[in-house]
Amino acid sequence: MFDKILIANRGEIALRVIRAAREMGIASVAVHSTADADAMHVRMADESVCIGPPASTNSYLSIPAIISACEITGAQAVHPGYGFLSENANFVQIVEDHGLTFIGPTAQHIRTMGDKITAKDTMKALGVPCVPGSEGGVPDLEAAQRIGAEIGYPVIIKATAGGGGKGMKVAETAADMEMAFRTARAEGKSNFGNDEVYIEKYLTTPRHIEIQVFGDGKGKAVHLGERDCSLQRRHQKVFEEAPGPSISAEERAKIGKICADAVANINYIGAGTIEFLYEKGEFFFIEMNTRLQVEHPVTEAIFGVDLVREQIRVAEGLPMSFGQDDLQINGHAIEVRINAEKLPNFAPCPGRITQYHAPGGLGVRMDSALYDGYSIPPFYDSLIGKLIVHGRDRNEAIARLSRALGELIVDGVDTTVPLFDALLAEPDVQSGNYNIHWLERWLDDNLAS
Repeated sequence: MFDKILIANRGEIALRVIRAAREMGIASVAVHSTADADAMHVRMADESVCIGPPASTNSYLSIPAIISACEITGAQAVHPGYGFLSENANFVQIVEDHGLTFIGPTAQHIRTMGDKITAKDTMKALGVPCVPGSEGGVPDLEAAQRIGAEIGYPVIIKATAGGGGKGMKVAETAADMEMAFRTARAEGKSNFGNDEVYIEKYLTTPRHIEIQVFGDGKGKAVHLGERDCSLQRRHQKVFEEAPGPSISAEERAKIGKICADAVANINYIGAGTIEFLYEKGEFFFIEMNTRLQVEHPVTEAIFGVDLVREQIRVAEGLPMSFGQDDLQINGHAIEVRINAEKLPNFAPCPGRITQYHAPGGLGVRMDSALYDGYSIPPFYDSLIGKLIVHGRDRNEAIARLSRALGELIVDGVDTTVPLFDALLAEPDVQSGNYNIHWLERWLDDNLAS
């Protein structure tokens, strides 16, 4: 059993890990930049270490500083949260080389799934359905034009090392290919140091469905159903729910088993998410995230499990505390991401919180690191909280979310709460009748600047 773990992250996810560790009787170490000296995760941890100045490259992304913090405090393991170094294979290797345990998958699994082409080839070999597209990287414009003609337009060009919506361009017709191809390559080079791209068929009305998987690293794995994350802005999720309103029990069981078998076959350890586009009853693999997801609480709500606790258990070498037959869906859960942003342009809005009140009541969970008087620094992601609700069914969850949003008070900065108030009034959202393009079109019609 670990005596002490270090959380290589900040904000609400750091608090999430601290709470799980405390329930397990494990001491926690928070790391922080100088800008986060008064952050809640620093206050709640058993120990804290300042690892650098505000810029994340010199603090939360500084591997030497984090390893030094482990050595200073005697932490035996590192939990990466999400973002920052959570999917950095080099970091995992260095952690292990220093005799520490990384609470997450192996470096090799992160490398395999971090490269979109290798991930797709791996999943295809494991029997996971994939989107029609190029076999590997596309070397030049001529090859791109040939592939586009073969699979049919529209197509999407994606940077191999891409993520967060960067390095992705759609070519609606053959005439669009040259600009889209060159732009995707340029963005890949600029953002990830790699200009290799690949091409896939662009589905016109898909939903974004992701399957939560969990493995013990010894050939055993389970799935915990799906999450529907189709309401997105610029490829960033804003509203997530489980189970997906468009997925039948039969479809869930079939795709879930495919995913669980796939990760079991590669001896995957810990939490992971296999993401799909879903259209007309078919699933098409797009990527695997080898970490805990921002939206993991909705899965926890409907299955009654603690995924962070389970991550820590399997990292210690213990067996999973549940099997596939133990996982039964109970009700419906929704999460909305509360960002400190000013509508309609979603401009980041850092500043001092003059008043904060979290909603409560049955089936309401607020994951946030806010408190009265806290100053949101301008150096990091604008996510300031996640509001999660759980109900007996989807209608009850929506009603509960509406009520909870009305109770939430965040004064001193602008937030995206008004967006969710407006969305919940939309018939398509109430009925679950939307796809990954719905929100962008709605924003164009309703929040034009």
